[in-house]
Amino acid sequence: MTAKDVYRGEQGEGGRASPEEPRGGGTKPHYGVGSVKNNKYAYLILGSMTAEIIDGKQISQQIMEELVPRVKELSESGIVPGLATVLVGDDPASKFYVKSKKRACEKLAINSFTHEKDAIITQNELISLVAELNADPRVHGILVQLPLPDHIDENSVIEAISPAKDVDGFTAINTGKLLAGRDCFAPATPLGILELLIRSGNRPEGKHAVIVGRSNIVGKPLAALLMQKNERGNATVTICHSRTLDIVKHTLSADILVAAIGRPNFITASMVKEGAVVIDVGINRVDDQEARRGYRLVGDVDFEAVSEKAGAITPVPGGVGPMTIAMLISNVVKAATILK
Repeated sequence: MTAKDVYRGEQGEGGRASPEEPRGGGTKPHYGVGSVKNNKYAYLILGSMTAEIIDGKQISQQIMEELVPRVKELSESGIVPGLATVLVGDDPASKFYVKSKKRACEKLAINSFTHEKDAIITQNELISLVAELNADPRVHGILVQLPLPDHIDENSVIEAISPAKDVDGFTAINTGKLLAGRDCFAPATPLGILELLIRSGNRPEGKHAVIVGRSNIVGKPLAALLMQKNERGNATVTICHSRTLDIVKHTLSADILVAAIGRPNFITASMVKEGAVVIDVGINRVDDQEARRGYRLVGDVDFEAVSEKAGAITPVPGGVGPMTIAMLISNVVKAATILK
């Protein structure tokens, strides 16, 4: 067996890729061997594994590079895009995600304003902060890191964000525009998934896409994007969830299968059609005493087994997560351009 490159995902991917908390379970870490194809994704060649690896890190870097001249143009006109992030409490995952977004902003010379608040902040105080950010001309995008403490109604806070600065795409106005096929801010993770598909040569047009998970963060907006009547969409979409009967019947019919439920290794090889494109949105922390940190990250897909049947697959980490960050920054640049 010969191979040009060695592929191994690095633990510690950013982005709000899964709406649910990490849970236990998982298999041994995968060490793949592959060669790069068209600088977009690698081939996994290990035993009988032949799935193309859709490299989210590489594609996200391409997107970030494409944003450089747009940021420069704005800067030359006196506008520096700015992202304000609001972090409430000390949730470790939330802190990590916020730091990842700040680093991404710094790479493109985008202003980053982080507002860290104690978990005891009241809902009215938090909404007042959002109002201040709405009025701040230096801020073009506002992101309130979820989840929020139980005593705060997330919907009330989200709806306080100006739709013009809602770079997360969570307000009712942007959600409605997305469903109507109008220009808007769509959530970053679904946008990233769409870019992964298109840039890896797996356009959704005419395909049957099955999404396992119906969250407002991933499942629902992704379905809306995939079914849009344009060259980037035109897919037939099925959404499966916890109350779906005979879920395997649906997943086996998928040309494109997206797993976004926050359950480690939920999608097994027996649930995947031969040659399907598999997008793994989940990031789950599982115990591993052999790992340096005592844990490792796995997705919602049984990566090793599914790689033997899939035509293409995203790794975890290194797949959807980096795309979430890149598309969020893209939304910030878009917001600055519009508000210009």
